Amino acid sequence: MSKILIVEDEAAIRRVLSKILSEENDTYIVSEAVDGLEGIELLKKEDFDLVICDIKMPKMDGVEVLEAAKKIKPEIPIIMISGHGELETAVQTMRLGAFDYISKPPDLNRLLNTVRNALDRKSLVVENKRLKKKVSKNYEMVGTSEKITDIKNMIEKVAPTEARVLITGPNGTGKELVAHWVHEKSERSSGPFIEVNCAAIPSELIESELFGHVKGAFTSANKDRAGKFEAANGGTIFLDEIGDMSLSAQAKVLRALQESKVQRVGSDKDIKVNVRVVAATNKNLKKEIEEKRFREDLYHRLAVILIKVPSLNDRRDDIPLLIEYFSNKIATSQGTAPKSFSKKAIKLLQEYDWTGNIRELRNVVERLLILGEQEVSEKDIKLFASK
Repeated sequence: MSKILIVEDEAAIRRVLSKILSEENDTYIVSEAVDGLEGIELLKKEDFDLVICDIKMPKMDGVEVLEAAKKIKPEIPIIMISGHGELETAVQTMRLGAFDYISKPPDLNRLLNTVRNALDRKSLVVENKRLKKKVSKNYEMVGTSEKITDIKNMIEKVAPTEARVLITGPNGTGKELVAHWVHEKSERSSGPFIEVNCAAIPSELIESELFGHVKGAFTSANKDRAGKFEAANGGTIFLDEIGDMSLSAQAKVLRALQESKVQRVGSDKDIKVNVRVVAATNKNLKKEIEEKRFREDLYHRLAVILIKVPSLNDRRDDIPLLIEYFSNKIATSQGTAPKSFSKKAIKLLQEYDWTGNIRELRNVVERLLILGEQEVSEKDIKLFASK
């Protein structure tokens, strides 16, 4: 069923349009508004698939309705109805985002074709958004435990916003997966996702890595080079292990967040960047602040939303699902059939002390798939999963 809203101050035209649409397709549900103000109120209260709007109306004209409607529901197609002498205004509405315009009195075939095309486009836009928000199979967050469910729910709320996110948790818990989910479920999902492991880059090179450099900035700088912030423009930059970043680099990251500008090493030229920052750490940043190793002002800039990822020991109920997931994924990558795990084997793995968290469990599952029997047993666990 497609819900169509007609915004038209002339009652006769409203009736004609409503009758044409209702008789053409019994899946069209048509609502009417007598002026622009009523139309906007209806848009706020109900979900419509299409708006047909007159241009010249009292109280609020069609251009104002178009602009207001696009703020309320940007994806909704709007067909404008223009009278004689309103052609220039009709063209203006196209520039403002109208789907099309139709002259009065409306031609029946033109009207119906335009309506069908607009509804088809709406369906494509909705489907495209749904696909963009569907997280890649490479970054599935497996689990149904309360703590993981809470994280998934938080991501659903946070991802569509521009809020910065700080992800905390021990090594191997899946902080990177959370970062990918935040990006792929955001409006920036079509943009780049740039990862920077701050712990893996020497402190003397981290600024060049993040902000780029100009030729001659230091001994090995033989040409200009863009940094990760520039590469992430229009998308998301993921600063992993940010607790290991030098204080000098922290100051520059803070400036980038405050002013949306960066400077390449060796240059005083500002480069504007539009990035969303997601950061992660396994350290207690509040303790790092107390010990003067991390800037408090940067912490508050990053931790607009704080997501704490639990250790595997704190979500043991998810271990059976994780075993099945890793078993299938590893077997597929190796071109072999996945193996099943006996109930006793799974129970034994649930009782382990997983100091290495998800990463360690994956390694153990891979080892058991290679060395264990066709059904991995309690005996296989004791032989091959011991630490």
